[in-house]
Amino acid sequence: MSRLSLMSGAVAALCAFAACGPAAAQSYATFSVRDGTSTNPYAINAGGVVTGAYCGTDWCDGFVRTAGGTITSFEGPTLTTVPLGINRKGAIAGFYVDDSGAGHGFLRNPGGKFISFDPPGSTNTLALAINNSGVITGYYNTHGFLRAADGTITTFDPSGSTGTVPTAINAKGDVAGYYTYQGHEHGFLRTADGTITSFDVDGAQYTQALGINSKDAIVGSGSGTIGFLRTPGGKISTFGQGLPLTQASGINDKGQIAGDFYTASGVHHWGYVTPPASF
Repeated sequence: MSRLSLMSGAVAALCAFAACGPAAAQSYATFSVRDGTSTNPYAINAGGVVTGAYCGTDWCDGFVRTAGGTITSFEGPTLTTVPLGINRKGAIAGFYVDDSGAGHGFLRNPGGKFISFDPPGSTNTLALAINNSGVITGYYNTHGFLRAADGTITTFDPSGSTGTVPTAINAKGDVAGYYTYQGHEHGFLRTADGTITSFDVDGAQYTQALGINSKDAIVGSGSGTIGFLRTPGGKISTFGQGLPLTQASGINDKGQIAGDFYTASGVHHWGYVTPPASF
């Protein structure tokens, strides 16, 4: 099967989710960080500033790339530093791994100051996302946490959870993620007042919520094979059926969804962005 026919099938599957218009011409700025054998961007803010990790054979350091292309590298106290989130002001959240293999959360403020933190009792902390108010979310051991801008840490779990993984936080402080209960993963929304609502993709063995926008629209993956959108009202729709693997990783306030999928042959792996959508 040709690459063109593979792509046509994949685009058709995604267009079933949202109306597709003509593809606009795209241009790409590629970059790598010196001394690294791999460069891995993980997050970008509204100003086009990118953060991520660049790695060698046995180490990873963080980097920040401005919209103009200037790259600044930074490192934590150990050989492995992984930035995963950046907000509008340029504050970065992530984790570093110590010599024993334990993770510790960190905040790198816009001025470059590096602050490490762990919830009380943590033996492994991973900070995964930060919003524009400086609130960080992630998990430690088997529990979710929120770290306020003043450093106060609040822990939480959906009822019955044996493993909570918050993955995204919006400007209101609402968090999306997933948790394990009786051997299955379920999606959740935790609003800033602490109310937790769990949900599942119909027929999926597990549900992983991976992105949230300011309206509380949530996207993610059902059983690792289909993408889903949960509207602010709680209605769940799926897309990518017929493809070996579709995942939705992020959604913006225009309703555009970004993610990745394999084509029908299971050989090629592509990224996608949907057109804007209203709910």
